[in-house]
Amino acid sequence: MGLIGFLIVGLIAGFIARAVVPGDDSMGILGTLVLGIVGSFVGGLLGSLLTGDGIDFSAAGIIGSIIGAIIALIAYNAISGRKRV
Repeated sequence: MGLIGFLIVGLIAGFIARAVVPGDDSMGILGTLVLGIVGSFVGGLLGSLLTGDGIDFSAAGIIGSIIGAIIALIAYNAISGRKRV
């Protein structure tokens, strides 16, 4: 996947994760993009563990990126202890 495609998938995954996870997530486009990129790697890691390929730190597709971004956003909110509205 090219860099532009990777960034677009990351932005879409971050936006969907922010829409799915309840509460106020006040982050801009850059924060949403970073969330999606982190989610892509989390999704790729989980996918490689589920398929039995061992630990492979690689990017996932759009579905894996969305699932990974949701997990990353929930973990970030739990660790940072932000108040949920």
